[in-house]
Amino acid sequence: MNVTYREFEISDDRARLQMDKVQQFLQESYWAGNRPQERIEKSIEQSLVYGIYTAGIQVGFARAVTDGATMYWLCDVFIDDRYRGHGLGKKLIEVITQSEPLKDLMGLLGTRDAHGLYEQYGFVRDSERFMRKPPTY
Repeated sequence: MNVTYREFEISDDRARLQMDKVQQFLQESYWAGNRPQERIEKSIEQSLVYGIYTAGIQVGFARAVTDGATMYWLCDVFIDDRYRGHGLGKKLIEVITQSEPLKDLMGLLGTRDAHGLYEQYGFVRDSERFMRKPPTY
């Protein structure tokens, strides 16, 4: 799957991931700062992955863990600071929630500070930190 958005491309091709960029961001994040590199790599191997690219550079990432039948856990979502404010986070979440493997499943996620973003795509607060998106079946 490849989606063009302005000068950016969103792809689910794991071969395109720039692991150094993904690891750098996750190690700087509040949720994965202590996650060892080996665990980052293994988590990506076991997930559906989505990258955002421009001019050959990865500027965004997200992954989803799913059973393929009832639910998915959306996690490790990031947009490089230098590329924020261009609607990339919104477009990434739109592409993921409408993707063929996930569109009809219940979505779950945890966030400390991005509730407003996810609410635009059908997620509702389940608690202070967790959100869910009801299935459409």
